[in-house]
Amino acid sequence: MRQIFQSLENGKTFIADLPAPSIRDGEILIRSKKSLISAGTEKMLKEFGQSNLIDKALNNPDKVREVVNKLKNDGFFSTIEAINSKLDNPIPLGYCNVGVVEEIGKETKDFKVGDRVVSNGYHAGFVSVPANLCAKIPDNVSDDEAVFTVLGAIGLQGVRLSKPTFGEIFFVSGLGVIGLITSQILISNGCRVIGYDPDEKRCKEASKIGIETYSLEENANISKFLNVYTNGNGVDGVIVTASTKSNVPIEIAAKICRKRGRIILVGVSGLNLNRDLFYQKELTFQVSCSYGPGRYDKSYELDGNDYPIGFVRWTEQRNFKAILYALSTKKIKTEKLISHKFYIDEALKAYELIEKGSDYLGIVIEYPNEPSPNEKVLTIEKTNKTKTKEKNNFSKEINLSFIGAGNYASRVLIPAFSKTEANFESLFSRSSKEHLKISKKFKFNQLTTEIETILKKDKSNAVIISTRHDSHYFYLKSCLNANKNIFIEKPLCINLTELAEIKNLYGSFEDNQHKPIIMVGFNRRYAPLVKELKIMLDLINEHKSFIYTCNAGFISEDNWIQDPKVGGGRLIGEACHFVDLLVYLSGSKIKNLEVIEMKDNKMCPDTFSINLSFVDGSIGSIHYFSNGNFSFPKERLEVFCGGTIFKLDNFKKLSAWGFPNFTKRRLLKQDKGQKNCVNEFISSIKNKKSPINFEEIIHVHQKILEAKE
Repeated sequence: MRQIFQSLENGKTFIADLPAPSIRDGEILIRSKKSLISAGTEKMLKEFGQSNLIDKALNNPDKVREVVNKLKNDGFFSTIEAINSKLDNPIPLGYCNVGVVEEIGKETKDFKVGDRVVSNGYHAGFVSVPANLCAKIPDNVSDDEAVFTVLGAIGLQGVRLSKPTFGEIFFVSGLGVIGLITSQILISNGCRVIGYDPDEKRCKEASKIGIETYSLEENANISKFLNVYTNGNGVDGVIVTASTKSNVPIEIAAKICRKRGRIILVGVSGLNLNRDLFYQKELTFQVSCSYGPGRYDKSYELDGNDYPIGFVRWTEQRNFKAILYALSTKKIKTEKLISHKFYIDEALKAYELIEKGSDYLGIVIEYPNEPSPNEKVLTIEKTNKTKTKEKNNFSKEINLSFIGAGNYASRVLIPAFSKTEANFESLFSRSSKEHLKISKKFKFNQLTTEIETILKKDKSNAVIISTRHDSHYFYLKSCLNANKNIFIEKPLCINLTELAEIKNLYGSFEDNQHKPIIMVGFNRRYAPLVKELKIMLDLINEHKSFIYTCNAGFISEDNWIQDPKVGGGRLIGEACHFVDLLVYLSGSKIKNLEVIEMKDNKMCPDTFSINLSFVDGSIGSIHYFSNGNFSFPKERLEVFCGGTIFKLDNFKKLSAWGFPNFTKRRLLKQDKGQKNCVNEFISSIKNKKSPINFEEIIHVHQKILEAKE
């Protein structure tokens, strides 16, 4: 399929070939027929991408503070890598889609294959969308009409917040597509509507559908306007649908509103408000959030939990349905709102129109009328110009496939594996955005959204699993059954039942010579300074006392890792790293592990201490705190042992007190051992010996899971 993206680095819009997406539970796969460009939103994204680094920083001051803190703690090189990764992350464009249902995910209700639907899907040949962000199209509503539904819902939500009553006078600032639809909704509510736009042609189009228009200058003719249209009283409400950095739309709104009038911002405007105007008139100002209640709520949008109609009458999906009903009854007319149409292959011409400021209104993208999805596997054509690194005989026997291509995989794992002597075979991801980002940089033979490709069809003999934690058990079990060597990003699984099944399944391989390698990404034990610390500790034949402090930082409660069913919480998903490190440094098994959690309202508390005792008599404590500050270093390990003290600061600096001939070592760049960890896995396939003993992997997970449960 073809899909439209935009680069954050340079603002360029481009079209990419990608495999059709797969669907999750609660989603539907839609074959696109048409999509509508939201010119205001997409133009702003383009302008942001084209701006220089200084302007990007000025527009995102919070991000600048994050960069400064990262520079302090992680160093220059790690910070530059993180910035480049962000800027190299293309944005899929579009959110107004019309198409036909091709597949239905589990637990999806109210839709069937063949239904015509609207959704907030991207500009792409196929889109996979949660059911609550879709609505069926009435038979008497054409695709050209229905494609305006999502933008219409944005205007409708603004109208709902303004609470219009019959006979009131409303001013609509900005007569683009959303402004014109918003005006029609207000007229249907029995309101008198006056529209304004600096583009005279748009004002003429508005007049054709019953909207009064007025050429209101920025600061002139205010009193004349009030006298002519409102008998000097002022308008009852203003809905701003314009898209501008200027404060003018809000200033004008405040001047023309009556006392206790309502101003609703649907579009984008500067917000340096004149307090005196708002104070004297007791004006109400509110920003409208997209399509309505449910927007950006994971429980509603992704998990499919609807709001009870008795408590939330109008959700975003119900707003979609209301717009579709208005289209079917001709309360909203859109036939004159389409100014241009382009097939997906020529879509870049549409963005040239927008960039040049040409005359346009509604720009529709059309898609080929394909009867079913393309193959969910996209083979990458190799060109003669592609340079391949020389490989030895051993490397030709190692073919890697990746399951998952999120931030950690794309920024750390895939680049690290690309520097080994292995070949890249297949990349599986549900996200076209992830496919695109990785395929541009690394030479995979194929991209796929079908997991069976890796399990049954391709020639990979090793698989790297880097997905959300709840899927680790399924992918691990599937890869074991397919006799693949496995590198799995921590944790192994998220409950004891899964752990027992993994242990039994792996134990069923009786022939050690043909038993697959399983390695968990416990990379910290491979950090250069940790390896050096281990050598020195082994020379001291004494019990050890460990204090590990992790200034983990705050992440929101709705982050997937905080969900006990998806991420398992940060104790299982992240703290296992530190437990493994202490097991490695002590050289002993855990005798007892106890978790003390700070009381909070999260389902999975993420400020806690882990107290450990080891079989050899050593002890340790791990303090994992989410209530600190990012300006403080993230990780610190202190070891007290036989009159000697060691301190490891953020994997950049190792200090010692009381150890002969060693006081301090500092690295130019933070190194948490990811590359060494990857190299160990590759070597283990050749040597047929696991880098980390499987029983030790099970031991660490079992102790943590037992403490959690």
